Order: sequence, then C-alpha cells, then structure tokens
Amino acid sequence: MSTTSADSPVYADLHLLTVLAQTRSYTQAARRLGVSKASVSMRIGELERAAGMPLVRRTTRSVGLTEAGQQLVDDTGSAFERIAQSFARVKDLAGSPRGLVRVTAPVALGRQHIATTLPAFFARYPEVRIELDLNDRFVNLAQEGFDLAIRHTQTAPDTHVAWVLRESRSLLVASPEYLRSRGTPAHPSELANHPCLLYLRDAGAQSWTFEREAVRRRTERVVVGVNGPLRANNSEVLREAALAGLGIGLLPDFSAASHIAPSQLVPVLPQWRPLGFFGDRIYAIRPWSPQVPRAVQLLVDHLRESLSR
Repeated sequence: MSTTSADSPVYADLHLLTVLAQTRSYTQAARRLGVSKASVSMRIGELERAAGMPLVRRTTRSVGLTEAGQQLVDDTGSAFERIAQSFARVKDLAGSPRGLVRVTAPVALGRQHIATTLPAFFARYPEVRIELDLNDRFVNLAQEGFDLAIRHTQTAPDTHVAWVLRESRSLLVASPEYLRSRGTPAHPSELANHPCLLYLRDAGAQSWTFEREAVRRRTERVVVGVNGPLRANNSEVLREAALAGLGIGLLPDFSAASHIAPSQLVPVLPQWRPLGFFGDRIYAIRPWSPQVPRAVQLLVDHLRESLSR
C-alpha cells in the first residue's frame, strides 16, 4: 500500500499519474502497470490528498487531468521516461534477452504469418514473453501500451519507428467454377457487372483502381465502382468466399498466394495492377524512442527473416 504523506509524495504514484495521462483510462493504466483498477484509483486518491487538490478529472466516458495534474505530468514525465530508458539499457546488458513484448497485428496476417513463426522465436529466446493481440482496428500504441504493431499499409507514420518486414501486393482472384459460370472479365470496367467480394471500409460506396502500362510506356488507369453479396473486415473470410464461387475478390497476397492453383483460385485481369486498396508493404511499427528494447528488436529481426521467405 502507498505511504504517501502531504510532504513526501510517493514517486511511484507520480509515475502512475503519467501513465494515466497517456492512457486516459483507469483500466488501461492498471493493465500496463500490472495492478488492479481499484489500486490505481486508490493511489491517485492518495496522491490528490498529498497534493491538496484534484489532479484527475473524471467523467462517465473519459479520464482527463486538471490543470494541476497536467502540470505535474509535464514536470515529471520526461524524468520518468529517462529512467525507463536507462533501466531498459541496463536490462539489455544482461545475458539472455528477456521481458514481455506486447504486439498487435491484423487478424488474418497474425494468424497466417505471425503466429506460425513464434515457436522458432521462443526456441531461440525462451525468456522472452509475447502478448499477441489480433485485431483489425488501428490501435493507439502508446495509449494502449503496445510495444509493436504489425501493419499492412502504404506508409508508416513519421512519428514512429518503422521497419519494412516485406513487400506486398494485392491480387484479384476468383474460383475457376465462378469464371466458367459468369465469364472472365477482359477489362476492369466489366467488374461493375460481377458480384465482388469487398473488404469492409467505413465508407458505404466502394471502388477499385487498376493500372497497366499501355503503348509507348504510357500508363492507363481505371477506377471502377464495385458491389457484391459480401463485405467483411477479414481477408480470410473473403478468400473462403472466393473459393466457394461467390464472386471476384481483391485480396492481399499473404491471404491469397498459397491458394493460387487451377483447382482453387486463379488470377483475374493479371495484366492490370490493383492500386491503393491494401498496403504495398508490411511494417513493424513502434512509438518513437531513443532506444529499442533488445527483445523488441530481436522479434522484429525474426519476423523480417521469416516473412521474407
């Protein structure tokens, strides 16, 4: 239990306040620090009594800081960050790499290509622990306490450290049964007359963009509106629908490539390159910091080696 007094605030409670300022959530702060939500609430209360004024502004939907609480965080946050970095460097000097690495990744990519590499990683680094959160939403890494995000995107944010794990491309595919039944499009514009299998986006209308090199090395680009019987935010679901003959699907290569075969999925419009819908690269991304923990760097190196195969 904290022993905070009016003249001697416990430094751990000040650190807790900085974590609460980052997460804006008692639950997330408790999870990051490995304590109970009740403990977080109690320690913040003790810190407020020691300060003699409210430090946290609580509403039914969010947690914020009062002006005094923000002043404390501004004054002490950089010091706690330097302490954490220094301690991380000391830990990395120890023999075997160890510690917890919290990773978030899209569901399909995580299931098919991240999780399958982990047994080999643990065989090499048995004292490293990994929490793998498979989720297709874009999480706030700092706010939710993740060390690393695996993302399939066009570009990585400038505010983060990013490593390219591998190049990627999108594939337009359908089952041979579907093409025998409905015909094979000869031009992207014909996709408007086919049932298409769509990755779920926030916007209601959806279009696909294609590009090819035309005569005299000029580039031809076509944008076509598409629709179909199924929208899903998981490429494995769309792949299975394409295999079942429900329509033409635009899929990332990491979901489709292993099923390209005359009896499973065949490329559609192979002379045209889909643009912009899925990312061109798979990145490992983490919030910027002067030092990357050794366990995190080793995991990135392992994923880069594994995925490049």
